[in-house]
Amino acid sequence: MTTTAPDTTGHAVPGENPAHRTAEEIGRTDAGPRSLPPLGLTRAVPLPDVEERTLDSGLRVLAAHRPGVPMVELRLRVPFADDAPEHAAVSELLSSTLLTGTASRDRVGIDDELAAVGASLGVSVDPERLQIGGSGLADGLPDLLAVLADVLTTATHPDAEVARERDRLVERISVARAQPRTIAREALQRKRFGDHPITREMPTGEEVAAVTAGQVRALQAASLVPRGSILTLVGDIDTAAAIGQVEKALGGWTSDAVARELSPPPALPAADLQLVHRPGSVQSQLRLSAPALRRHDPRYAAFQLANLVFGGYFSSRLMENIREDKGYTYGAHSGIEFIPGGAVLGLETDVASDVTAAALLETRYELGRLTAVPPTEAEVEAARSYAVGSLLISLDNQGGLASTLSALASDGLGIEWLRGHPARLEAVTPDQVAEVALEFFAPTAFTGVVVGDADVIGPGVRALGGITGP
Repeated sequence: MTTTAPDTTGHAVPGENPAHRTAEEIGRTDAGPRSLPPLGLTRAVPLPDVEERTLDSGLRVLAAHRPGVPMVELRLRVPFADDAPEHAAVSELLSSTLLTGTASRDRVGIDDELAAVGASLGVSVDPERLQIGGSGLADGLPDLLAVLADVLTTATHPDAEVARERDRLVERISVARAQPRTIAREALQRKRFGDHPITREMPTGEEVAAVTAGQVRALQAASLVPRGSILTLVGDIDTAAAIGQVEKALGGWTSDAVARELSPPPALPAADLQLVHRPGSVQSQLRLSAPALRRHDPRYAAFQLANLVFGGYFSSRLMENIREDKGYTYGAHSGIEFIPGGAVLGLETDVASDVTAAALLETRYELGRLTAVPPTEAEVEAARSYAVGSLLISLDNQGGLASTLSALASDGLGIEWLRGHPARLEAVTPDQVAEVALEFFAPTAFTGVVVGDADVIGPGVRALGGITGP
């Protein structure tokens, strides 16, 4: 039998046995390296219409038909802000015990009823909102909603469950507060927003230990309310029927109170970085931040691309510099964080103590270079392809679309903004990216913290200027 093997030009040579070739051999010909084929057109992800209704209780319901798998995704967002110092601790325990028992179901009963329809529910809380998220078989939506309604209206937060979760939470907080990333995050939040409630992302162990089951039950009655909340459903559902099922199941969830939105934090001022002493640390955490643009701003797409070019994905300038070229870190990232009434840009990287000053210098250099040496057309095009592609990938499943719709709805936006965003990204010019880079990415626009052993890193970072602290 005659066999063929490719020659160095990529053509088959009759009569020769196939031989293994290295990647380098495959990537080259006699004429030189093979050129990469152009990227194909990005496949658009069709986005469904969203049916919306506000129930008599004040609950806003969004439903979208997304077939493909016989599942439904559920996201309930309840604004859950409070100025009380103990609120973070009580709300953490509320979220931990919400699914542990109701007037008619215990923890096992809740789990069994959800499992019977292939469903699950989880609860999370932060200074802005309490969220209940989950999924289940589409034809089991009435059962999923029945459990949700029972939890929202008659959760008992049993004393024993609160005591058990309180002990576990105190232990988890003790471990978390010893982690460098937690220390850096809390220091950054205080630097950015002072004593605003948005900074209370994690209570202390002492605050949690002082919480009673009565406080948890009182918080549910006062604050876990439908008026101002948003329930999002995405899946293989009839949207009108699904909203009707919500109205029937959650009809008993009522209150005259309005869910409390977190107030906007103070504007983020440019300021010196704060050196935070962490004795004995062999690594340092660099956390920088500056004002950013909201999704509502017509320049948001250009800002998004500028951020990607700087540090928003693996091929960014910052990663190329301090990871690929200098080897200072395993990773560096910048991203947009949305806050009530606005947005902030965050930049983070962790480095060894002995290169902290050098990494900070190169970070400032890349910020300055973005303003002085605008992104090239090739850089903008690469960032654009990444932005559009990653957005479409994130929306190509029911869960991603449900989470995105819920987040947009809380910010006053909807499916039409989402439909139009790829076109807005495609329309951005390099000049527009350069304009927002000049306005928002100057090193002098930033504040932040450097966390590490001040005795080791202090002399180096202070020599760079713009540093306060021990």
